[in-house]
Amino acid sequence: MKKLIKINERDNVAVAVRDIKKGEIHDGVAAREDIAAGHKLALREIGSGEAVVKYGFPIGTARKKISAGELVHTHNLKTALTETDEYECVPHVHRQAAAEAPVFMGYRRDDGSVGIRNEIWILPLVGCVNKTAETLARLANERFGHLCGGVFAYTHPYGCSQLGDDHENTRKIIAGLARHPNASGVLLLGLGCENNSLESFLPVLGEYDKRRIRTLVTQDCGDELSEGLSILEDLAKVAAAQIRVEIPAPELVIGFKCGGSDAFSGITANPLCGLLTDRFTAFGGRVLLTETPEMFGAERLLMARAESREIFDGIVKMIGDFKRYFTAHGQAVYENPSPGNRAGGITTLEEKSLGCVQKGGSATVTAVLGRGEACVRPGLNLLSGPGNDIVSCTELTAAGAHMILFTTGRGTPLGAPVPTIKIASNSALAAHKPNWIDYDAGEILSGKSFDTCAAELESLVLLTANGTRTRSERNGYREIAIFKDGVTL
Repeated sequence: MKKLIKINERDNVAVAVRDIKKGEIHDGVAAREDIAAGHKLALREIGSGEAVVKYGFPIGTARKKISAGELVHTHNLKTALTETDEYECVPHVHRQAAAEAPVFMGYRRDDGSVGIRNEIWILPLVGCVNKTAETLARLANERFGHLCGGVFAYTHPYGCSQLGDDHENTRKIIAGLARHPNASGVLLLGLGCENNSLESFLPVLGEYDKRRIRTLVTQDCGDELSEGLSILEDLAKVAAAQIRVEIPAPELVIGFKCGGSDAFSGITANPLCGLLTDRFTAFGGRVLLTETPEMFGAERLLMARAESREIFDGIVKMIGDFKRYFTAHGQAVYENPSPGNRAGGITTLEEKSLGCVQKGGSATVTAVLGRGEACVRPGLNLLSGPGNDIVSCTELTAAGAHMILFTTGRGTPLGAPVPTIKIASNSALAAHKPNWIDYDAGEILSGKSFDTCAAELESLVLLTANGTRTRSERNGYREIAIFKDGVTL
């Protein structure tokens, strides 16, 4: 097996698949030093200030002259990103051939929406009732859990002492979660004196099915546990009457996320997800891609696939707004790769971003969504949000993702409220953490074809939609986190 991968013919660096010792010769280049797996080796001399190219695009510039065979990393490569940029609208929409859509067995709700789980969710309107929510979930699972897919409390510290956008963001996320069709029933749990009172929250939620979404304000009742359990029993009985029916796959919404990336994420797991994106959008499915800061440096690839000038302008605004969010806090826009990313061989944000957007495949960008907006348009939807794993998974869920395909090179046990499929970018991780990982994309490095892996991953997606539980579901790993920017009173 080759020890070096050159991803694109325009690249002037290659990635080590295995550790390379000083003096070893690969593809006609002698390593000048030890190169760890996942790290980059210069294929030719790169002059000081010259672009370092990976994925066929610049990932930064050389700090100094880099000799052929030399390690390329933080000591000799720097970002070329700036806080502001200009873009030209030259959309070239990729027209995909129509594909025959598969089907899955899901739950058709009374309003026509589709769920792939039949759960009951308890959503606190304020953090003050978090423990009440957790107690209700525990007691309800003991008594009524067999009637549904489980009762889950999604706690958070907000809903009061917030101002402006933070207050609205909290309400938008809770409303998006309440509307999610994976929950056959929802209990909105309030305290009674919070800013996010039930009276002020319900207009944000809009029209809703009062049989499916119930409410309880704990200050208004004598025994909140008794009243809460009575409501949850009613919801569980409604859930018990739900049955799975055949649903066309275009009604499935798939969210994509990567966390704890390594240098192979953009070579195996992320482009594999890109093939799935192309497959699902070709037959009219909906796909969500978020992590706006991890589009910095790769945004032009997405802009070139904008369906219209309006969508192009939306991408420009989304990127610009997030850069202004960084600079408003005195932070540079390029400080994103984590210590784990850098240890795994990722040097600059451009490099991370170019690997990250591989999950979008070659699909046309049909919508740009803000926080709490629902994904309704077929095609690739870009959702504004941070790279933070818990926050972005929560926002994908609130936007309507039925499941999240989460690629990782270093591993994480994190689970969202919706099924979270963990895809390892390397086989060592899959072997080391089989209790976390659902699929091993690292086999691509050993010669397994992308087409074979794409077929296997699509099968796993449909099985998950049919009810097969992911590792995170089996482990009981489910949580949310809500984006916060401003003042806490």
